[in-house]
Amino acid sequence: MSTPQDQLPTLVIAGATGFVGSWFIENFHEKYRIIGLSRAVMEEDPRPNVEWRQVEMYSLSSMTDATIGADYALYLVHSMGPSTRLHQGNFEDTDLLLADNFARAAEVNGIQHIVYMGGLLPTDTDEYSRHLRSRLEVEQTLGSTGVATTALRAGIIVGPGGSSFKMVRNLIARLPVLVCPSWTRTSTDPIALPDALRIIDYCLGNESTYNRAIGIAGSRQTNYQEMLAITARVMDKKRLIIPMPYLPVGLSKLWVSLITGSSLELVGPLVESLEHEMVAKDNDVLDRFPDRMDYEAAARYALEHEDQKPFLPERIKSTKEKNTVRSVQRLPNPYHRKATWVARMYQHWLPRFFRALLTVENEGDSATFKMFGVPLLKLQFINDRSDDRRQLFYVVDGRLVKRRDYGWLEFRNVLDDEYVISAIHEFVPNLPWFIYVVTQARIHEWVMQRFGKFLAKRGDINEPIEAAQG
Repeated sequence: MSTPQDQLPTLVIAGATGFVGSWFIENFHEKYRIIGLSRAVMEEDPRPNVEWRQVEMYSLSSMTDATIGADYALYLVHSMGPSTRLHQGNFEDTDLLLADNFARAAEVNGIQHIVYMGGLLPTDTDEYSRHLRSRLEVEQTLGSTGVATTALRAGIIVGPGGSSFKMVRNLIARLPVLVCPSWTRTSTDPIALPDALRIIDYCLGNESTYNRAIGIAGSRQTNYQEMLAITARVMDKKRLIIPMPYLPVGLSKLWVSLITGSSLELVGPLVESLEHEMVAKDNDVLDRFPDRMDYEAAARYALEHEDQKPFLPERIKSTKEKNTVRSVQRLPNPYHRKATWVARMYQHWLPRFFRALLTVENEGDSATFKMFGVPLLKLQFINDRSDDRRQLFYVVDGRLVKRRDYGWLEFRNVLDDEYVISAIHEFVPNLPWFIYVVTQARIHEWVMQRFGKFLAKRGDINEPIEAAQG
C-alpha cells in the first residue's frame, strides 16, 4: 500500500539534474516528495511527487525561497559551470560560497538533515589535492549553521552516465596498449551507483548518521590498473596493460584527457586522487549493506544499462542578460573580523590605496565611488538582508554600470570566520565587452588581491578600525 503524498517526507535536491541526483529521483520518487533544484526553468514533471524549482544558487534569497517546505536535503553540487559570460574565481571559492548559501537557507527553513556526497580522503597523507580539500570545506560549511549533516565520502561511483567510469571505458575502447605508472596501483574503493543510492536513502532522516563523515565503497578494494583489466574483460577486449615505474601526473592528466575526450577539469581530480590510497574504513552503515557489488559487478551493471537515462523534463528556454559578470575571491581573515567590519574597511581602504584619485561618498545607506568627481559606482546597502557575517549591497548606479537593477556585491564570513568571501554577482558593465575584460575586470581582481593582503598584514591596526566603525 502506497503512502499518501501529503505524508511523504519532502526532500530538496541541489544538483538534481546531475548523474547521482537524476538517478536518485528515478529510483526514489515514490518514497519522497521531491523538490528538484535547477538553474534552468523546467517543464512540469509528470510524476506526481516531483516538483522542479528554478534557483539562482549564488543568491541567498533565491536559495532560501527554493528550499521552503523541505524536511531533508541532498546536496550534490560540485564545481558548477559558469552561469555568466565572465566568471572570475576558482572552483574552491565558488563551491564554498554555494555551500554557505545552502547551509544558511537550510537553517532559515528548518531543514532537519542534509546529506552531502563528497569524496574519500587519502589515508596515507594529510596533503589533499585542491579538489579533495574543497570537498572537505563544503562538508564543514554545510554543517556550520547547526543543521544536522551527514557527509558520505565516495570514490568513483560506477554507473550509467557516470563521468569517471566513462573515462575508464573510453580508455579500454580506444587503446590496445595501456601504460600504467606506479601510482595506478594504489588502493581505491569504487562503489556501484545502486549501492550509493541505497545508502543515501538509508541515511536521510536517520539520526544515527547525523553529524558524521562516512566512507562508502563497494564490497572489495581494487586499484586503477586492476579496474582497467576488469573493464577490458567485461567489455571482451584484449588489451595489453604495461606497468611503468614513473609517469608525471601532469602528463597523465593530459594523456587521459586527449584519449577519452574528457575535459582536464574532469580528468584532473580523478588522476590526482589515484596518487594516494583512497579507501573507506569499515563502519556500521556499510555493514547494513553486505550485498554491495564489487567493481566487476558494478562495471557490468554500468555497461548493461549505459543506454538508459533517468527521466528529466525538458528545460524551458529563457532570455537572460548576455554580458554578465561574476567575480568571487577568498580573502584571508586572520583576525576573524566580521563581514560588517570588512565591508566598512573596504570603503575606507580603497581611497587610501588609490591615493585620493578615488573618493567614497556615503549618504545614508548608500556609498558612491567617484574618480575626479565622476560617479563610477553606487552601492546601496540592504540592511534587512545583511547581518554581521554577511553584508549585501545592490549595484544601483554609476558610469561603469549598464543595468542598475541587476547586480550585487557581498562580503561574507566562511569557515568559522577564517576567510571572507568577496563577490560581485550578475554585474552588467557599461564598457564595451572586450575593453571591460582587459581593463575593469582585471583591475577589480587585482584590487581585491591587494585588499586581501592588507587584511592579512594590517587587519589589526587601530586607526582604520575606528574610521571603519565611525
